[in-house]
Amino acid sequence: MGLPSIPSYSMPTASDLPENKVSWKADPKRSVLLIHDMQKYFLGAFNQHESPVKELIANIRRIRDVCKAKGIPVVYTAQPGNQKSEDRALLQDFWGEGLSEDPSETSIVDELAPDKEDTVLTKWRYSAFKRTNLKEMMESQQRDQLMICGVYAHIGCLLTAAEAFMDDIQAFFIADAIADFSRKDHETAVNYAASRCGFAAASTTVLEQLQSNGEVPISKKHDDRLSYKEVKEQVAEILETNPEKIDDEANLISMGLDSIRMMSLVEEWREMGADVDFMKLAETPTLVHWWSLLSASEVPS
Repeated sequence: MGLPSIPSYSMPTASDLPENKVSWKADPKRSVLLIHDMQKYFLGAFNQHESPVKELIANIRRIRDVCKAKGIPVVYTAQPGNQKSEDRALLQDFWGEGLSEDPSETSIVDELAPDKEDTVLTKWRYSAFKRTNLKEMMESQQRDQLMICGVYAHIGCLLTAAEAFMDDIQAFFIADAIADFSRKDHETAVNYAASRCGFAAASTTVLEQLQSNGEVPISKKHDDRLSYKEVKEQVAEILETNPEKIDDEANLISMGLDSIRMMSLVEEWREMGADVDFMKLAETPTLVHWWSLLSASEVPS
């Protein structure tokens, strides 16, 4: 009884996903990000250095950074340790005693640790809505879209998506930001979500929707807007490479971007009205992190 040892499998890509029955688009003014059960206990069942965990954590972190930049609430679920038998109830019949109180089991994985602005819900059942105030919190903020990532896809993630559907909340099932007991279980969950209760999409699709639905506050001439694609092209030009060769999570300093050329980018963006800080860019020199900072910057009207 308890969690199985999960063999490594390749994370599904956009080309692997089924056709959705709906054509919902994620809107930063309507969305909440749910990071579901990303506790060390549950991640411990995977090989930490192989797929799908590597992509899982990287993709969730990328989504979370953009959400924070856009003011989208970030909510975590976490099961408590040493649950009383009356609280654990039927879960004990299927999964045993569950987590201990040791932080090595109950803590969210270090790469995704919540900060003081985030909400952490105590998780009691498969669905993140059961015995929590998630629905009431979303209603109070007039938000009716829930972007779901985490583990496990065919259990808590899918049941949360189904309950969201039944409460008229649009569930976005982020297929490369979830993981499961096997590739088959993973695909089963994605297929069910896409055909019965939600919108299944790759993280890149959801991020593009969030960017296109929200204003990108980096002004150009004639009140035009600077896009993520154009930022990537600017960086590629300075590095004298093709934009397609720059991965969103690549370390730009390791690729040859020195401080002088980085400062030239900062000055160019400041002239456009973006309030960007050189040191913050240098701390995490990746395109996705820079875009989260640029998207969050305020431009005077």
